[in-house]
Amino acid sequence: MKKFDKEIVSGSILRSIWKLTWPVTLLNLVNGLHGLIDHALVGWHFGQDGNAANAGIGSAWQCFLVFVVFIASLFHGMNVLIARYAGKEDRDMLSKVAYNAFLTSLYILVGIVAPVGYFIAPWILELVGLKPEVMVYALPYIRVLFTCSAPLFLMFMLVGAFQASGDTKTPLVLGIFSTILNLVLSATLIVGFGPIPSIGPLGAAVGTVVAPIPAVLIALYIIFHKKTIIHPPEKFTLIPDFTIMKRVATIGLPTGVQGVLLNLGGVLLIRFINQVDYASATLAAYTICYSQLFSFITWPSFGLRSACATVMGQNIGAGNHGRGKHAVYLGALIGFSWAFVIGLAFWFIPVKLMGMFKVEDPIVLSYATSLLHFLAFSGLVLAPALAFTGALQGAGETKKPMYIAFATQIVLLLGMCWYFNSKDMLTPDRIWLSILTSHIARLALTYGVFRTAGWMHTKVEFEDEVQSGDEKVVAEE
Repeated sequence: MKKFDKEIVSGSILRSIWKLTWPVTLLNLVNGLHGLIDHALVGWHFGQDGNAANAGIGSAWQCFLVFVVFIASLFHGMNVLIARYAGKEDRDMLSKVAYNAFLTSLYILVGIVAPVGYFIAPWILELVGLKPEVMVYALPYIRVLFTCSAPLFLMFMLVGAFQASGDTKTPLVLGIFSTILNLVLSATLIVGFGPIPSIGPLGAAVGTVVAPIPAVLIALYIIFHKKTIIHPPEKFTLIPDFTIMKRVATIGLPTGVQGVLLNLGGVLLIRFINQVDYASATLAAYTICYSQLFSFITWPSFGLRSACATVMGQNIGAGNHGRGKHAVYLGALIGFSWAFVIGLAFWFIPVKLMGMFKVEDPIVLSYATSLLHFLAFSGLVLAPALAFTGALQGAGETKKPMYIAFATQIVLLLGMCWYFNSKDMLTPDRIWLSILTSHIARLALTYGVFRTAGWMHTKVEFEDEVQSGDEKVVAEE
């Protein structure tokens, strides 16, 4: 039986945040690597069609996230409760939360997301105004993601549950294994190998949804054999406990709405991109630079957000509110430092970075260089903003980050683009400026909330906790 990690809630604050941050950050970097390699393979092996293919799979992924990120809100509600009960060392309660979230997510992904997503996929892509040469790659890609994404998102769920409980090594090993398998599958299916024929960019989608299956099975195996902090339920049922899921949803749904707003902003931004001159070239630059290269900042920052949420949630559960807040400040500094290093590469060697994707079109290179220069500054504000967001969410304060997402990603970002477009002034550089402005505003608003104290006292626990496996959780009236 794995013991709770007391170093998360006691001892050196730097060690607490670093112990959670480096495995989660490394895992997110590894997870982001397969997308970058997929785009590089498509760019190198599809010649003149490479830009359209990269734009297609990048746009499809962005559209897909708008819908599925809402499901992931269940994962966040689960993570908040697991972290809080891990701080209290209540193994039984956190295990019940994890099991019910897994069961509910499986039903939603297979019973709703898969069939509905398949049929609405063409409408979604038409909504963002993709060109015909891009649509031909985007539609089959997004349909595979919708219909077969259950293993991918169950993997995300299990990784989040392990991390929230304080176990970061297990998901790191599983994530690296899954990513290596993903790279092998995607490369084989995109390019073809021996008797296995190439299926083109669609191979990236197939690799993405198939690779997590072994890791999910391994994760379930070690849970059922009680080798992790999370244990299997004492009594199995195919019907989720709605009392538990109501609390999970109450905490997590604002985060889901926040995720939808953030990704919806990205999708509608594509619509504005499609209205500028040389739209396909601009979209290719945006897809490669923002969706792939910028992920060297965003993926570690998402890991940092998760680490800050865990350390904040567990310290609140242990009654160490101030300690958790100091740990988050250190996390924000770590994120800023990492973004600074990556930003130097964006500023000084943008052409070499684009060379990884065999981008030779001078128009695409020009737009990409400009965007990477803007992103060099965006990273410096986005990384700390995500650290502070993680702290708020880890405490159970999920509504204020949702409001901030709406204000910055919908009102400000899209509002600036709409204004420029209405004045016939919309250009790639003005779109890049709008992105940077929204990131600055997001940091300012999030930090403003973080400096207050009320969010640290958000009530998330159940009023009466389970004392035995047969008792039901009674929600707080």
